Amino acid sequence: MLAAQRRELLLERLARDGKIIAKDLATELGLSEDSIRRDLRDLAAAGLCQRVYGGALPASPAIADYATRQGVEVSGKQRVAAAAAALVRPGSTAIIDGGTTALAVARALPPDLRATVVTHSPTVAGALAEHHDVEVYLIGGRLFKHSMVSCGAAAVEAARGVNADLFLLGVTGVHPETGLTTDDADEAAMKRTLARQAADTYVLASSEKIGAASRFSVLPLTEVAAVITDTDPGNATVRALGIPVIHAP
Repeated sequence: MLAAQRRELLLERLARDGKIIAKDLATELGLSEDSIRRDLRDLAAAGLCQRVYGGALPASPAIADYATRQGVEVSGKQRVAAAAAALVRPGSTAIIDGGTTALAVARALPPDLRATVVTHSPTVAGALAEHHDVEVYLIGGRLFKHSMVSCGAAAVEAARGVNADLFLLGVTGVHPETGLTTDDADEAAMKRTLARQAADTYVLASSEKIGAASRFSVLPLTEVAAVITDTDPGNATVRALGIPVIHAP
């Protein structure tokens, strides 16, 4: 089997099974495990999979640039955003993450809502300008342009002064084995900090993020209150998460 054929087969198995176990596939195909691992390295370098111990998982399309992500799963993000916005109660303090789904949450909040929103996203803060009864606190720091959020030491220090009722967390991957992941280490650290400042953390997970993985761990699934997703309730990966799931209709 030619290398190109092997890689095409690997992508087919990844799409079908949601993961690749290098040892098992090597045995099935009568190939060396090293050959499979080399192919997975090449696919990962091309952004077509995320390597993990023993094999690979699907790479998240949510690691694309901000402008591109604005056109990915728009309907799903809007449904997730509507379900998330309903969790922000009048009089509460909510931390809203950055990214395209978080921006959709801000836009989905009722215009007459009276609440406090803390965010490290200037785009989220700007979207709340017409919500006259929403007090907005913008955390500053180094701008991470991929997600249009502030990160770094200054942002982390500012976030530690916040106490909130809930945090609406955006990630690029939600998987039963790797938990919640994103593609930048500083962004992952900032998300962890924000989660520690909220009584409950809810994950914004439109369908393209379910079953996908990225390079850096944010939180284990056991540390969040629920995952909000538009993915079908019968989806095997969703059922395997092992935590409460809020299904966005």
